[in-house]
Amino acid sequence: MMVTLQGAWSLVLFLAAFLPLPQHAQDPAMVHYIYQRFQVLEQGLEKCAQTTRAYIQDFQEFSKNISIMLGKCQTHTSEYKSAVDSLALRVERAQREIDYLEYLREADICIESEEKTLAEKVLEEAEEEKKIRTLLNTSCDNMLMNIKSLKIVKKTMDPDGSWMKDAGGNSAKVYLLIGSRSNTVWEFANLRAFMEDSTKPGPRKLILPLSWQGSGQVIYKNFLFFHNQGTSNEIIKYNLQKKTVEDRMLLPGGAGRAPVYQHSLSTYIDLAVDEHGLWAIHSGPGIQGHLVLTKIEPDTLGVEHSWDTPCRNQDAEASFLLCGVLYVVYSSSGQGTHRITCVYDPLGTVREEHLPNLFFPRRPRSHSMIHYNPRDKQLYAWNEGNQIIYKLQTKKKLPLE
Repeated sequence: MMVTLQGAWSLVLFLAAFLPLPQHAQDPAMVHYIYQRFQVLEQGLEKCAQTTRAYIQDFQEFSKNISIMLGKCQTHTSEYKSAVDSLALRVERAQREIDYLEYLREADICIESEEKTLAEKVLEEAEEEKKIRTLLNTSCDNMLMNIKSLKIVKKTMDPDGSWMKDAGGNSAKVYLLIGSRSNTVWEFANLRAFMEDSTKPGPRKLILPLSWQGSGQVIYKNFLFFHNQGTSNEIIKYNLQKKTVEDRMLLPGGAGRAPVYQHSLSTYIDLAVDEHGLWAIHSGPGIQGHLVLTKIEPDTLGVEHSWDTPCRNQDAEASFLLCGVLYVVYSSSGQGTHRITCVYDPLGTVREEHLPNLFFPRRPRSHSMIHYNPRDKQLYAWNEGNQIIYKLQTKKKLPLE
């Protein structure tokens, strides 16, 4: 910078020596003034140059420091990245350990839950068995051993129907219900009046306010119980003395959606009475082809219990209960031999292997109804228009375990 200013001043002096200058410009005072101004200018430029050099030095120092700091940052960044990666691995390992501990805890909970469920199930089964034993706890301990003989009591022209005595009273009256759909009940004074049409007085005709369906009717303690025609599962309780409908109920569990027996297609609910009281045999929605046994409280028409039995409806024609055991009668195509090939005991004391071969006396057609009467220990049956009584032979059941 100094060389440049001195050169500029030399140029001025040179021009003043060789070039003609105005008169006032040749004045020594003026020349001195110009020289002073150049000196001031030179000093300003020198100061500016010094300041610029200082700025350049400071900037270089700053750049150097920045470079050092950037290097350190890169080093620290690498260290931080390594530390973060290590921490991430430790967190991942800890998470895996937590997940494993949670799995073990859930497994323990599942085991405890399964053990608790199993214990509850065992307890429920014990309570259920106790309830069933209480429900079926009577002095009746007989099981069927033989069907000894048959007696044709009467013959009508109708292939379907039912006939019976009151299974829960001491009355000698006999009731006749002809056909699979009707509302007429014939009441006879006794069995002799039923057998002999000429006996006086004649039968009493009862007209019901509702019609029955099928041949599964029963009379128990002076009440007629029947499946209401036009409904799938309604049971009517009719007071024979007052001639009024006393009560009604709906059997649950899909009852009445299909015929109970393959060879008795008009019967969708088969009612029965034994030493334990009132029962219903019907089909169920979840066990197609198998019979369901339901115990009914006759006073309130409440369901006391239901059992899914192993007895199929295929080739079945009728069934009855004796001392709480269900006996199902089968025949091939509804003809030929009629035999009991399925037995179901809710208490498990009577099994098929405990029984001999149980055959009915040969009949040409299947039965439309077979009902047991616990009062006289006989079967009342309807077969091709014949009203039949079967006499039975029984023996004591095996004791409960």
